[in-house]
Amino acid sequence: MLTACSLMLMIAMAPGCGRPQGRGIAPDGKPGTAQKAGGSIQVKGSDTMVNLGKAWAQAFMTKYPDSQVAITGGGSGTGIAALIQGTTDIAQSSRTIKPEEIEAAKKNGIESKEFLAGYDGISVIVNPGNPVKSLTIEQLADIFTGKITNWKMVGGNDGKIVILSREVNSGTHVYFKEHVLNKGDSKGTVEFSADALMMPSSQAIADEVASNPNTIGYSGMGYVSEKQKAVPIAKDKNTEAIMPTMENVLSASYPISRPLFLYTKGEPEGTVKQFMDFVLSAEGQEIVKNEGFVPLKHQ
Repeated sequence: MLTACSLMLMIAMAPGCGRPQGRGIAPDGKPGTAQKAGGSIQVKGSDTMVNLGKAWAQAFMTKYPDSQVAITGGGSGTGIAALIQGTTDIAQSSRTIKPEEIEAAKKNGIESKEFLAGYDGISVIVNPGNPVKSLTIEQLADIFTGKITNWKMVGGNDGKIVILSREVNSGTHVYFKEHVLNKGDSKGTVEFSADALMMPSSQAIADEVASNPNTIGYSGMGYVSEKQKAVPIAKDKNTEAIMPTMENVLSASYPISRPLFLYTKGEPEGTVKQFMDFVLSAEGQEIVKNEGFVPLKHQ
């Protein structure tokens, strides 16, 4: 099984002599200011966003073949750490950068700049054969902290629940712990059960859920296929259980929705700006939608 750190895409084209000048694409899809076409950039971070990053890179390289883009996963924390150290041009993150990370970057002479790139609903996934129809946030918290240990306690078959979680450097792990286990308290101290299996990537969770009928995990919307079942989630026992769909994420009715970010070293310039303009353009946002996430402007 591939680890998150091994998820890498390098698209390299032969450099041309005397690279032409190009025009960026503004967020509304119109041409932006003139800038140099061509160059090499590094993009690291969120495993939730790594396939999205690959799709952006492939389309960008087709549009600007004199450029090179490397997309690497490893988790949001890994991407932000690389940004702080100056070893990546762009960090992909499924969580907001922390104040202490902003300060650490400043000490290295780096002013991080945040860009909202799309939205995601964290899907709670089980095996398709699992008969559980819905779960509340309270039930989720009790499952992932080890208070609920058997599926029959929440309307499922008699079987020990196998908990799957992302590793601690994952932005998805951080978000789920804060908003589910700690009910939105950013300073909460509730932790995952010691029995939880810490998985190296969202794809690893999806694969394990597909093969094990007693598992439960969480991932970005883009990782859910017919091999997994997304469980509708309710805020509490008195409210309707909601599915993680584009419409429900945009309306904020799905209770585990979140933004997706890109962070750069200060104001983007050159090829980095060209790439960011592409991501925020109508074309780039259509890719967000095609990868199973929610674009900034629902299309």
